[in-house]
Amino acid sequence: MARLRRFIRDNAVPLALLSPAVLVILLVVLLPLIFSFYTSFSNYRLIRPDSLWDFVAFRNYARVLGDGEFWSALWRTVLFLTFALNLEMLLGLGLALLVNRITWGQRTMRTIMMFPMMFSPILVGFQFKYMFNDTIGVVNNALQSLGLAQEAIPFLVDRWLAFASILFAEIWMSTAIFAILILAGLFAMPRDPVEAAKVDGCNNWQVFRHITLPFLMPFIYIAMTIRSLDVARAYDIVDVMTGGGPAGRTELLWTLIARTAYDDARMGRANAMAYVSILLSIFFTWFFFRKLMAARKHLGAF
Repeated sequence: MARLRRFIRDNAVPLALLSPAVLVILLVVLLPLIFSFYTSFSNYRLIRPDSLWDFVAFRNYARVLGDGEFWSALWRTVLFLTFALNLEMLLGLGLALLVNRITWGQRTMRTIMMFPMMFSPILVGFQFKYMFNDTIGVVNNALQSLGLAQEAIPFLVDRWLAFASILFAEIWMSTAIFAILILAGLFAMPRDPVEAAKVDGCNNWQVFRHITLPFLMPFIYIAMTIRSLDVARAYDIVDVMTGGGPAGRTELLWTLIARTAYDDARMGRANAMAYVSILLSIFFTWFFFRKLMAARKHLGAF
C-alpha cells in the first residue's frame, strides 16, 4: 500500500490527465462488453425486457454448438476468409510490384490505388448488387451484348455465383490494403542484396523468390492479420448484396448473428454466437502473428 500511495503521489498529474480517457474507455468499451457477456448467459429477448434477468447459464452456448445453421455459417465464413485473404494477397503483391517498377506518375498511381478503400462497405455492396443484377445489371447486359451469354446469369440467386459475387466485391474493395503495405515493404527493402544477387547471375525469378519475397513476408502477414479480423466480421456487403440468401446459402457468421439478434429478437443467443465466433478471430490473429515472428526471425530481426 505504501508503494501504491507513493506511486499515486509521484504521478498525480499524469493520472489526472489520463483519467478522462480511461473513464471514456470504461463507459464505451468495457461496460458494453460486460453487459453483452452477461446476456449471453441469459434468455434475453428484445421484445421482452424482463427476460434480461432470466439466467440460463450455458444453455445458449450449448444450443449454439449444437446448431447446424451456426456451423454452416462458420464453415462459409472460413471459406470466404480463406479465398479473400489469399486472392487479395496475390493481387496486392502483383499490383505493388507493378507500381514499384513505374518511374513516372508513381504517386498518382498510389493515390488511385487507394480509391476503393475510401468507399464504405454498404456503398460497395449496393454498387455490385446493381452491377450483378440479372435484369438491369451492367455485367449481364455486357455479356449478352457481346454474345457471351444467351440469357441473364443469376449472379445473386445461384448459390456459388452469389458467393463469388460477394467475394469479388470484397476483393475489389480491400486488395489495396495488401498493395499499400507490400509497397511499403518494397520501399524499405535494401538494394544491396538484390544487386549482389544479379552480379552472381541470378535471374529475376530467383531474386524475387529468395530475396524479395522473404523480405516482404512480415508485411504480408501484418496485412493478413488486419484483413482476417475484418473479413471474419464481414456483414455489410453480404447483407446488402444477398441478405444471406438464397435460402441462407451465403449466410456468414455476422449476418446470422444480426438476424438472430434483431429479426428473431433472441439477443442472448446472438451474443453467445458472437463470443464463440470471437475464437475464430483469435485463432487467425495467433496464426498470422506466429508466421510474422517466424518471418522476422528468418530475416534476423529478433
